[in-house]
Amino acid sequence: MAATAAATTTTSASCFLTRNPNPNPKVHHLLSFKSYPKPLPLPHLPVRRRSCFIAAAAAEEAEAVVPFDFEKPREECGVVGIVGHPDAAQLCSLALHALQHRGQEGAGIAASDLSTLRSSTGLGLVSEVFDPSKPGPSLASLTGPAAIGHVRYSTAGAAASIHNVQPFLASYRFGQLAVAHNGNLVNYPSLRSSLEETGSIFNTSSDTEAILHLIATSKSRPFLSRVAEACSSLRGAYSLLFLTADKLLAVRDPHGFRPLVLGYLPRSNGAPPAVVFASETCALDLIGARYEREVEPGEAVIVDARTLEISTSCLMPAKPRKACVFELIYFALPQSIVFSHPVYESRYSFGATLAAESPVPGADVVIPVPDSGFFAALGFAEGSGVPFQQGLIRSHYVGRTFIQPSQAIRDLGVKLKLSPIRGILEGKSVVVVDDSIVRGTTSSKIVRLIRDAGAKEVHMRIASPPIIGSCYYGVDTPSSEELISNRMDTEGVRKEIGADSLAFLSLESLRGLLGDEAPSFCEACFSGNYPVPPVDYVDAKAKEPLYVA
Repeated sequence: MAATAAATTTTSASCFLTRNPNPNPKVHHLLSFKSYPKPLPLPHLPVRRRSCFIAAAAAEEAEAVVPFDFEKPREECGVVGIVGHPDAAQLCSLALHALQHRGQEGAGIAASDLSTLRSSTGLGLVSEVFDPSKPGPSLASLTGPAAIGHVRYSTAGAAASIHNVQPFLASYRFGQLAVAHNGNLVNYPSLRSSLEETGSIFNTSSDTEAILHLIATSKSRPFLSRVAEACSSLRGAYSLLFLTADKLLAVRDPHGFRPLVLGYLPRSNGAPPAVVFASETCALDLIGARYEREVEPGEAVIVDARTLEISTSCLMPAKPRKACVFELIYFALPQSIVFSHPVYESRYSFGATLAAESPVPGADVVIPVPDSGFFAALGFAEGSGVPFQQGLIRSHYVGRTFIQPSQAIRDLGVKLKLSPIRGILEGKSVVVVDDSIVRGTTSSKIVRLIRDAGAKEVHMRIASPPIIGSCYYGVDTPSSEELISNRMDTEGVRKEIGADSLAFLSLESLRGLLGDEAPSFCEACFSGNYPVPPVDYVDAKAKEPLYVA
């Protein structure tokens, strides 16, 4: 067995790097990519000479029942890593709370005390997994100055398996290694098959385990070479955090599908700031860390847990960036900065453009579908001059509402999540702004809910283009056959959901709002143009279910 994952507590690339001007030769600064803002001075952090590291080149390194809210696409996970703080695991747990929207079915943390890695994982929310009143491993047992954490969603059938909850912790001939992964490998079926043919034994149904096996079977030295060799075999999306006894390594795939940011957490008494990695900047904000920059596509950032020395390398040859545009539309929290874009500003502009593109003459009020439709609705309202109101109130204290057999009970399910304010809706022509329509089932329930509250007309406006294709890069979406816009045109969807009118933000307008950066975003779910062909994954998916990161 090449590597054993533990789900419970166990003992020539075109990288353009420039050094920032430094008036004080005794003070070191981070290297930055030319396409990013100049990082702030960090005088406490020693920095090694950087190198472009291609594939296996040598480097400087030491050794379920369908839930009601499944209507929305689901980001499959979020990651966080902290090094250089005595309470790294505690801070990880707090940061994971900020990333809870990215995964609510499992959570875990692995920590290093500079000699031994320990992990604790479990099913449920972060607060449930690390509840100190419950028996089993606790945060107090995860000691040391370095830790990585993970929250996840699972695809159908994998939710009940503790073995699929990350970080995965493995022991192999070079010591212990933990990994947390946000993304999806489109060549996972063939990777797993080839590894099994050579004797690897898998304990999980996660594509992340294949990465551990690739590293374990690599004969390259040092550790970064093994990671580079493994990554050269991967196809698809991956933002990865690796933890060894004395190193934390952050890696992003060459296309940069999924976000991964770097920040610094100031410490008192003149101690050097801790280094923080996270899927979103909201995690940095919660623990008081300062956002520095993104981890570049194809880049590896290595932090020494003893000295806080930082090295950066171009791990893989450069490829066109293909950042997931749905992060801006729905996944990320509005207070986050994702792909260098403030999320709330993007959503506001989507709504304002939608108002100009598809106005509703005679509308009385604009309301959002909470919570993700809020800023788009605000942009639509201000762009159209129609008053903005909170006509639907979302309950944040209700768990997932499972669809029941009778229509009458199913209709009650939406009322557990959303409550209409009759005084705002009654007798009004209402514009309802949402971020997307997937299957159409939730939209039809919302339209019926608003009509039952006395609305005269219900006009749906969607602040993204129609979703016509599944995502294979780390988002849990239905099959293309289940996507309502793949089966019907806009008029057909309107009739299906029962709205008086329906309009989507056009793909051309979305591209226009992204400007010169438009080609650097993945829009496969809207256009069907996949940057990395998912043929391997699609073929395997037709044969048997696969459960990924």
